[in-house]
Amino acid sequence: MANRPETTDEYPRFAAIDVGSNAVRLLLSRVIPNGRPVFKKEALFRIPVRLGEEAFRRGRISPALSERLVHTMIGFCHLIRACQPIDYMACATSAMRESANRHELVERIYRRSGIWLEVIGGRREAEIICSNHIEQQLDPSARYLYVDVGGGSTELSVYSGGEWTRSASFDIGTVRLLQGLVPADRWEKMKNWLDELTASSRPLEGIGSGGNINKIFRLNRIKDGKPIGYKTLKRTAKMLGRHSLRERIEKLGLKPDRADVIVPAARIYLRVLKWAGIERLYVPQIGLADGLIHILYEKHLLSEGTADRADPGSAVSISPS
Repeated sequence: MANRPETTDEYPRFAAIDVGSNAVRLLLSRVIPNGRPVFKKEALFRIPVRLGEEAFRRGRISPALSERLVHTMIGFCHLIRACQPIDYMACATSAMRESANRHELVERIYRRSGIWLEVIGGRREAEIICSNHIEQQLDPSARYLYVDVGGGSTELSVYSGGEWTRSASFDIGTVRLLQGLVPADRWEKMKNWLDELTASSRPLEGIGSGGNINKIFRLNRIKDGKPIGYKTLKRTAKMLGRHSLRERIEKLGLKPDRADVIVPAARIYLRVLKWAGIERLYVPQIGLADGLIHILYEKHLLSEGTADRADPGSAVSISPS
């Protein structure tokens, strides 16, 4: 019998779009199902549309910014068709869910790009983030607090006793803070939730996700798999705060749309860690888009045994008008 020719078709590729309050991302990942599946990021495209600047201040997204988002999604459509994943998901978070014209914009995106965008709530956002199955790398006897800080909201999820036990979403995000749109009672609500959580004598370990904590982690040149300590995070936050926006861009090499939000992001992480009594934070560098990839792969596994399965690429029937 002749040897079967080598092919990459058996390693499925998926696409995930995260329409956030600060940026819009397209993640393309391939899964290597070798025992425990390995998720290989092949490409990440990030466009700093910053929907939250209008959504949080005005309650809607202007025609000009809406058009920019539509063009971004049309571009992502072309990239998806070129890369031929077998499936995709697109989700929008805080900025879109607070926009009065979100339904009109979702329909417009679908009409122009062929991409269906799901606007999700905070609790669903936390569930998707937890779909990354980071628990497979955790000590089941320990308690963890998963902290995801975005432009519009912060999602907190608890892993205890070998399972995800509770989660909460708070309208505290980096873009909101820059605009002065986070009143004291929102901080108090988050603190009360964490006080209740820490009433147990069992200590918490921290897990952080989001572009800003990833950047802080890399600025400190910490080895993958090692945590960043609270004191190191605090020291880095002070260093960033001492630099002007121009200095963060020109001296520290931060992207312009990262240089302003990284300071309020550090503030959020520091408050959460302080209130939860957490001394160190693991940073696996995953987020919402990675969670969507995991959901797509699990969906793919469920459908693997069905007859007449579509060829790779044909499952994504999207096309711009």
